[in-house]
Amino acid sequence: MENLQAEIPQAGERRRLGLARGAGPYLGRYWQLYAMLALPLLYFIVFKYGPMYGVSIAFKDFNLFQGISKSPWIGLETFRSIFKMDSFYLALRNTFMLNFLDLVFSFPAPIILAVMLNELRGAAFKKISQTILYLPHFISWVIIGGIVYQVFATNTGMVNLFLGRLGLGPFPFLSDKVYWLFTYLGTGIWQSAGWGTIIYLAAMTAINKELYEAAEVDGAGRLARIWHITLPGIRSTIVVLLVLKLGEMVQIGFERPFVIGNVTVSEFSEVLSTFVYKMGMETGEYSVATAVGFFQAVVGLVFILTSNYISKKTTDEGII
Repeated sequence: MENLQAEIPQAGERRRLGLARGAGPYLGRYWQLYAMLALPLLYFIVFKYGPMYGVSIAFKDFNLFQGISKSPWIGLETFRSIFKMDSFYLALRNTFMLNFLDLVFSFPAPIILAVMLNELRGAAFKKISQTILYLPHFISWVIIGGIVYQVFATNTGMVNLFLGRLGLGPFPFLSDKVYWLFTYLGTGIWQSAGWGTIIYLAAMTAINKELYEAAEVDGAGRLARIWHITLPGIRSTIVVLLVLKLGEMVQIGFERPFVIGNVTVSEFSEVLSTFVYKMGMETGEYSVATAVGFFQAVVGLVFILTSNYISKKTTDEGII
């Protein structure tokens, strides 16, 4: 028995040595794959992990002339000052509100569009429709902002001019916070829904066509086939994208609220990204801006891990 126990670590050592000897020929055989992986790794190291050193600004009394390394440490003092700002809580509230409304209205839009496109039988019309729906994704938010002001301006916008000819008064789409909220959501759906259909249409191609044929033979209508075959077939894709979307509840793009927003609707348009921009670029409070960004990253990580855990427990599907 003692001899057998003595041989166990020796056997483990032999396996490790065998693996080490086999690593050289393996790397030599597939060196092209590792060479291709080198550039993406270098990109992440230089542009993703390298800048993380700057996060230390959030814990320092940063002085631009002293630099990051020589600025004095102040611990969590910056975070304490942030949590005392009313403007921070306003931006945080608006970020959650706009992201939640986007989740409710914008997230289902590409799913509905993808199902509608998948049901089209005319190939030419389907391709034309896809192209028209994809195009807004490639337009800059600066240009979209100009289009929004040309279309929805209170006195000179095309929509209000048309409504005026019908005897309906001008609507403050961009100057009233409630109307602005609908304009913000509608513009976001128009810009992103078509592009989001690509993922769902790709997932639908993996569904077995024989399921549709069998369901049709059994007398299932089009809506029944969509509900019982198409949607379950892309459920895993929906779950993954939903988990990623939930992880971005504290993150929000800068361009959309900044370009479409204005002073009259700042009660809704002021979000964390614009708050960080004003703190960092306009007032020079780099420590505050970095601390808010760090706060967003930590809360976003908690959200995505929690939503992924719930997804695994309820549907056995997740991304981690």
